[in-house]
Amino acid sequence: MSIGANYLMIVKKRFQAVKELADITIQRLSNEELNWACNEETNSTAVIIRHMSGNMVSRWTDFLTSDGEKPYRNRDEEFSTATASKDELILIWEKGWKVLFSALDSLKEEDLLKNITIRGESHLVMDAIERQMAHYSYHVGQIVYIGKLLKNEEWESLSIPRGKSDEFLKEMLDKHDAGK
Repeated sequence: MSIGANYLMIVKKRFQAVKELADITIQRLSNEELNWACNEETNSTAVIIRHMSGNMVSRWTDFLTSDGEKPYRNRDEEFSTATASKDELILIWEKGWKVLFSALDSLKEEDLLKNITIRGESHLVMDAIERQMAHYSYHVGQIVYIGKLLKNEEWESLSIPRGKSDEFLKEMLDKHDAGK
């Protein structure tokens, strides 16, 4: 498999892994918790969901052929503190990811070195993908952190639990026959 094809396969897996961390956290939170913010200067999970989805729909719609900041996007509205139900938020969330994965699925290896624009600034497709990966990972980290704050001792780790690193490493080495 070529470098470009491998890259596209890997980046899809990475986006899926990032989404999964947020999916699990969102499922663990109640309506009230999804709309909770620490203070007036912080975003609730609901705000982050609206912002990420708005960004995804704007950036990934007509990805190769139009500016990533669509004229119809109202970014400031994404930061509204209006409450929303968990079901509404999940629909908004899934809409953004559907647009992203559809765009990634349509990309070909030869597209990776094409130029696209975001707010009039030119980016290689590979750079635009990495830019969005960093942006979404940043916000998913916020979602997970909010979940940890709210669930406190009820929180179940989404990665290697504290004090379990050696056990996890042994399991992974055994799984891949590297520990023998």
